Amino acid sequence: MARFAVVFREEVTRLAKRVVRAETRKMKEAVVQHRRDLTHLKRQVHLQQRRLTRLDIREREHRGYAAAITEPAERLRFSARSVRAQRRRLKLSADEYAKLAGVSTLTVYNWEHGKTRPRKAQFAALVALRKMGRREALAKLEQPEGGEHTSSANARRGEP
Repeated sequence: MARFAVVFREEVTRLAKRVVRAETRKMKEAVVQHRRDLTHLKRQVHLQQRRLTRLDIREREHRGYAAAITEPAERLRFSARSVRAQRRRLKLSADEYAKLAGVSTLTVYNWEHGKTRPRKAQFAALVALRKMGRREALAKLEQPEGGEHTSSANARRGEP
C-alpha cells in the first residue's frame, strides 16, 4: 500500500506541474505580447514627437524674422552676450551705446558682464536698439540732445 501512495503522489505532482506549466505558458505569451505592444506604442510616440518638433521648427521658420521683431518685449529674453554682440555689431563704444539706451556707461558694462539686468523700460530701449542699424544709431547720436535721458538729466542739473 505504501508503494501505491508514493506512485499516486508522483502522478499527482506530475499532472499538477503539467497544468501549472500550461497556465504559466499562456501568461508568459500574454506578457510577451504586451511588451511588444508597449514597444510599438513607444516607437509611435517617439515618431510623433519628432514630427511635432519638425513641424514646430517649420512653423517658426515660416513666421520668419519679421514676426520675431514684432513680438512684445515681454516675450523676448535678456542676454548679456546679446548686448555685447549688438554693441559690436553697431560698432559703438560703451559710452555711445549707453547714450542710445538712455543709461550710464557703467550700466552697459554691468549688463554685458551679466552683473545686472535691465529694468522693463531699459529693456524696451534695448529691444528698440536691436532693430536699429549703424547709420540710424549714428544719426541718433549726432542729434543735439542725444535722446530723452540726456535732456532730462541736464534739466535736473540745471543745464540747458
